[in-house]
Amino acid sequence: MVIIMDNIDVRAYIINNFKEDTPEEIKASIEESISSKDDDTLIGLGVLFELAWNNSSDEEKNTLLFNIKKGM
Repeated sequence: MVIIMDNIDVRAYIINNFKEDTPEEIKASIEESISSKDDDTLIGLGVLFELAWNNSSDEEKNTLLFNIKKGM
């Protein structure tokens, strides 16, 4: 996926692309993006992470941080 960033709200574009997807479809997209090792997909994953972070409790955020640190 290549995104041209001239006059485009990247967050809105990504969210719009996923808003009708099921959780299973989103999971498949995330797993495909990770396995592709394509740097272009980092933008979309970043938007999805932002959504997850903003909709997480403090406990869930701590779990995310723990998992990120554990993966390093």
